[in-house]
Parts: sequence; C-alpha cells; structure tokens
Amino acid sequence: MRSVIAAVLLAVITGTSVYGEVKTMTTTLNGKKVLLIIAANGFQDEEFSQPYNLLSKLGVSVKIACSRKDKAQGKFGRQVTPDFILAECKADDYDAVVFIGGPGATEYFNDPGALALARDTVSKGKILGAICIAPVILANAGLLKNKKATVFPSEEDQLANQGAKLVKQNVVVDGKIVTASGPQAAREFAETLVRLMQ
Repeated sequence: MRSVIAAVLLAVITGTSVYGEVKTMTTTLNGKKVLLIIAANGFQDEEFSQPYNLLSKLGVSVKIACSRKDKAQGKFGRQVTPDFILAECKADDYDAVVFIGGPGATEYFNDPGALALARDTVSKGKILGAICIAPVILANAGLLKNKKATVFPSEEDQLANQGAKLVKQNVVVDGKIVTASGPQAAREFAETLVRLMQ
C-alpha cells in the first residue's frame, strides 16, 4: 500500500500519471512574452497552432509577426492576422522568439531583418526557437555553428554546411536555442519552450 501511495505522490510531483502518461501541463507563465514569426504564405498550421495554443493557455502573451500585416495563409488553410510586421519587432520585448516552419518559411532564409532578429535574440540571452525548415534561418544567421540542432530532413545539408551538429530527433536543445524537425514534433516543441521559460 505504501508503495502505491508513494507512486501516486511521485506522479503528482513529476506531472506524470502512475502509468507514465504525461498529464496536462499546469504551469503558469503569466507575464512572459513570446513572438511567433510566420510566413505570409505557407506557414505550417500545426507548427503554429501547438505553440500558440499551449503558450496562450499558460498565460503567455503571444504576439505574431509576419513580413506583411495582411492575413497570413497557412499551408492547410488556416488564416492568421499578424500583430506586427517583422521589421517592427525587437528581441528586447520578448522572452522567446520563435520561427514557425512550413514551405513559406523560405522567405526568411536570407531576409536581413529575420537574420538580425535571430542574432539579437541570442545576444540578449533570450530563448530562440525554430521548427521544420526554419532552423535554416538560424544557421544562415551564423547561430548554429558547433551547436546541436535538428531540422526537416530536406534541409539537413544546409545546417551541416553551416557547421551545425545535426541530431536526428524531434526536438533538440542547445543552451537557449531549441530546434524541431517538423509538424510531428510540434507538441513536444511547444512543451520544450514552456520548460525553457520556467
């Protein structure tokens, strides 16, 4: 009986059930601010929705930036109205800056504003995230050299050529940089961002 009670207590403390299933996260992150950057056309819907929904649920002020102020169109039809144009955004205003993937993310691969924001986020000691093909933005900003990272398989060579240490797993954290490999990793990516902000 004591062992069962101990297992239940441990489950409550660690946030897992007795059977090892992860429970709903109950952390609150009131006062934290996160910027999600999406493409004007072709951001990946799930990669946007999972971080947006989880962070918002936990009390984070989530703002959305894009290259234009008009409604952005997701790869699978979701429409999102950005709060800001990317050029208006500063790393100082956020605890984390996150680049969302999808085919449209290529618009930021060599965008001077996107690269500068990524560099500034790291230099200010903030959390920097990217999922799917978006880690290429971080690589092109010179931020993944000798860093562990993951990316959508089609872009692995781009990261390797920029000196990243490729790790083939869904989500990879190196310091305050978190990368994820694609939509299948979206939930884990969102949960990892939460843990880094605690």
